[in-house]
Amino acid sequence: MKALVYDGVETLGFRDVPDAVAAAGQELVRIEASGICGSDMHAYLGHDDRRPAPLILGHEAAGVIVGGARDGTRVTINPLVNCGTCPACVSGRENLCPERMIISMPPREGAFAQFVAMRPENLVTVPDDVPLTKAALAEPLAVSWHAARLGLEALHAGASQTALVIGGGAIGLAAALALKAQGMDDVTIAEPSDTRRAFLTERCGQTVVHAGTGQYGLVVDAVGYSATRQVASALAEPGGMILHIGLGEDAGGLDVRRMTLQEITFIGTYTYTAQDFRDTCAAIFDGRLGPLDWTEHRPLAEGAAAFADLRAGVVAAPKIILTPWT
Repeated sequence: MKALVYDGVETLGFRDVPDAVAAAGQELVRIEASGICGSDMHAYLGHDDRRPAPLILGHEAAGVIVGGARDGTRVTINPLVNCGTCPACVSGRENLCPERMIISMPPREGAFAQFVAMRPENLVTVPDDVPLTKAALAEPLAVSWHAARLGLEALHAGASQTALVIGGGAIGLAAALALKAQGMDDVTIAEPSDTRRAFLTERCGQTVVHAGTGQYGLVVDAVGYSATRQVASALAEPGGMILHIGLGEDAGGLDVRRMTLQEITFIGTYTYTAQDFRDTCAAIFDGRLGPLDWTEHRPLAEGAAAFADLRAGVVAAPKIILTPWT
């Protein structure tokens, strides 16, 4: 099969690799769409020791089951694999499983390939009227759906029902969509890029500013750098909340003194539960997250150029979807 292989820092090769093979208890999925995630970019830049070269990246995918009783079934992939028996898994918090793995991390190859083998419980059936390029957004949307759920469940009843999302990439846009779908109407995205800000406003119908000002009941850091944490610390209102999704930088930025004196809650949020993933899929399928027409599609064979364009900051769309068969 063909695959896009991470060979080293800022080096990707599109070539033949051994075919993916479904082991016992797995199903083979012919990949039709696979999105580029920020974590793929971190690996591409050599910033992720968990993803050493050579490796097939990619974990935001949808496709069609090949063979077996469900041959031809259209599915989207939950790429988070867990043990199923630990206290976290048993309590429905599979994202905290100590043995959790995600495809695109060794020993599991990723979905920038023509085929991937997955467990049936990690596959959600996609209705015939939903394009698989849209269904491939389930994974990044689930990340933000999970974060929005945690934040809204924990937000004090007396807090202002306003949110600022820092970062207008796919996770930031998804956070805005998830917050609105779960009941918070007053949501603003802060995005410094003029090109992306225009895209989010004109194509996605979002309220977007260059930089946030004032105070918000809930601040979502969808970037995760010291500078963005500093902004989040300053703009969360007293008694408000910071939701931290981004993993851009490990340390720095939080104003712990202000957070302590003003009782600002900080929640770090990672991936999603299996139920969050299913709930996100349902929201995609019934239209609660909008038309989801803000992606750019490119052939997997041109994946190296797509990564280079993202690296250069010349992509307006929040997400590039790679298609392996074109």
